[in-house]
Amino acid sequence: MRYPRTVLLAVLAAVAVLLTACGSSGSGNPVESSGVLRVGTEGVYAPFSYHDPATGQLTGYDVDVARAVGEKLGVNVEFVETPWDSIFAALEANRFDVVANQVTITPERQQKYDLSEPYSIGEGVIVTRADDDSITSLADLRGKRAAQSTTSNWAGVARDAGAQIESVEGLTQAMALLSQGRVDVVVNDSLSIYAYLAETNDTAVKIAGATGERSEQGFAARKNSGLLPDLNTALEELKADGTLAEISQRYLKTNASGGQDAPQTQPRSALRLVLDNLWPLARAALTMTIPLTIISFVIGLVIALGVALARLSSNVVLTNLARFYISVIRGTPLLVQLFIVFFALPEFGVRIDPFPAAVIAFSLNVGGYAAEIIRSAIQSIPKGQWEAAETIGLNYAGTLRRIILPQATRVAVPPLSNTLISLVKDTSLASTILVTELLRQAQIIAAPTFEFFALYGTAAVYYWVICLVLSFGQARFERRLERYVAK
Repeated sequence: MRYPRTVLLAVLAAVAVLLTACGSSGSGNPVESSGVLRVGTEGVYAPFSYHDPATGQLTGYDVDVARAVGEKLGVNVEFVETPWDSIFAALEANRFDVVANQVTITPERQQKYDLSEPYSIGEGVIVTRADDDSITSLADLRGKRAAQSTTSNWAGVARDAGAQIESVEGLTQAMALLSQGRVDVVVNDSLSIYAYLAETNDTAVKIAGATGERSEQGFAARKNSGLLPDLNTALEELKADGTLAEISQRYLKTNASGGQDAPQTQPRSALRLVLDNLWPLARAALTMTIPLTIISFVIGLVIALGVALARLSSNVVLTNLARFYISVIRGTPLLVQLFIVFFALPEFGVRIDPFPAAVIAFSLNVGGYAAEIIRSAIQSIPKGQWEAAETIGLNYAGTLRRIILPQATRVAVPPLSNTLISLVKDTSLASTILVTELLRQAQIIAAPTFEFFALYGTAAVYYWVICLVLSFGQARFERRLERYVAK
């Protein structure tokens, strides 16, 4: 009886495994189970992904296509705005499910990612200044300076033609550099260039030639994501019912399957643009830049005090650990530290939202720099103060709290205030990890209008005002501390 029972159990187990495998072999994927399609996009790449100046809402050709796909799939669509140069790192870190940002379909990308069927088709064009007749084909690019996004396939086209690549964050910056004469050429797809010319009526540049390559753009997902069948089916339905053509005409004024020049529109007033966006920029400063600065600085000071005391400790292990921490923080760029916390940690299963990730990175950075300031301030207090405290029966903690730290504070305030002011400006780096702070808001507003000087200049004024207020507060605080110093 034991043998048949064993066989029966084995058969039942095998059947259960087969049923489980069959049940999971359908079209199920994380999007279907969650009911949400998370879409990564720049938000500053007009007319494909940008914020409507009138409403502030995310819009654009790629954005509307993604929303239409979500409707076909019966799921909600959530957009995660990410700079282009880090968008694939964010995809790998599972910050979102797909990228919808004019991702050109190439063999190299197909090997690493799931790429959908194309939803827009253009051709490569070469853009030069209007008065430059020296470039008409790829053969003329050798030795020329080309402004390109480094992770774009068009950067590879220009590089292979012998051009020197000047790295930019997107087409808007590239065209600005070209108009200003800082580079010689921009290589991009025709749809993007037609849209740029239609929006800006920029007569300083021209399409000088074609690359001879057709560009097809589609969605990108992680390899073996299981999303491709549903994405392709939805795109085929959108093509068949004319939705893609309608969206294309709305944003590109042309059919996305081929490039016809778009009608030109009058450029927008820079003054009107600035006046209309004074409050959105101020709101970004009040709700993101300033809170990020304050929270990070306070946590950083706590870390710095602990590290400074460890550096002064007689315990060799604590001292060396503190030295190592300070060395790492001071020896690596803040931007790299941000990327490690936000993009690298998810590879080890640690996924942190943008704002907390920025707080962690900035706090650790402040801790490393401020630790040395606090240590030197403590060491500036004469040793006789420690000895006097010991004679009246104060322990180490009591001496620090009642005698040493109050005096060290007066010494540390000026350099710590400089650290705080630097932190205000450093928060602009948080835009690279999806935090919509002041600089990111300025980029969002400038993207569809190409008014960089007006918007970035306004953002600079806001940063300056914040730093002025902090400098005034520093001066007042120092004067209050000076009242307790014997004359």
